[in-house]
Amino acid sequence: MSTTFQIDTATSRANPTPTPMRRLTIPAIRQRKKDGVTAEPVVMLTAYTARQAQLLDAHCDLLLVGDSLGQVIYGLPSSLPVTLDMMVAHGAAVVRGSWHSAVIVDLPFGTYEASPQQAFETAARVLRETGCAGVKLEGGAAMAETVAFLSQRGIPVMGHIGLTPQAVNQLGGYGARGRSEAEAEKILGDARALDKAGAFGIVIEGVVEPLAVAITQAVACPTIGIGGSAQCDGQVLVTEDMLGMFERVPRFVKRYADVAGLISEAAAHYAAEVRDRSFPGIEQTYQPKA
Repeated sequence: MSTTFQIDTATSRANPTPTPMRRLTIPAIRQRKKDGVTAEPVVMLTAYTARQAQLLDAHCDLLLVGDSLGQVIYGLPSSLPVTLDMMVAHGAAVVRGSWHSAVIVDLPFGTYEASPQQAFETAARVLRETGCAGVKLEGGAAMAETVAFLSQRGIPVMGHIGLTPQAVNQLGGYGARGRSEAEAEKILGDARALDKAGAFGIVIEGVVEPLAVAITQAVACPTIGIGGSAQCDGQVLVTEDMLGMFERVPRFVKRYADVAGLISEAAAHYAAEVRDRSFPGIEQTYQPKA
């Protein structure tokens, strides 16, 4: 898969011209897992902007517009203050910037928990205004009725269990879940309930590895690990974490680059050239025509 590029002279930015092919669908993702086995793991990364989506799209099956944008983009202390307007704006940008991956948008805290009807109204707005393929919501058995309500009305839903950031105040922090037998049984029950309710996939975050493996074996839909196990049916990371944009790296993250270092180095080089007046040079300025 490849993307050709053309120059938009109105903005002087490279915009992708999609190659002729269909965007991945939710049924296609769901069908990756057959008889409990996923031969080709599902690749998922977060994206918040059109340009980021352009760069990630050809390499991913799913792009997640996560409410982690609260911390990553807006510098908020958690995902709790993220609004529906934020998710819609960034979701639409990611859909515009992609052509291959199925785009999933998080439902933010307080916009879906009250009732299945509230969740439907929120999810319907997200699909209508972004063009995304589906939504993701946090919670296990307590949200099964809502997942079924949405699924039966044509809205694909991805579940999210284990360490659920929107419940950080109740959980008491971001530590790994499922260490006790009782908690592990509850999380396993959550996964089964979401699977039975019609979730097309389940994110398993921050649980002990044996539990992640047990959940993957227990449900028919694909599991997406983040701090789970390589035996999950797919993996997701916050792209900025994977790229090394932040000093702190969670245990479950592998840094694949030091983009923060590259940005800092480039900015320092630019600043030095501005101060010694070597930039802009003749190549970057407009000269009188002869």
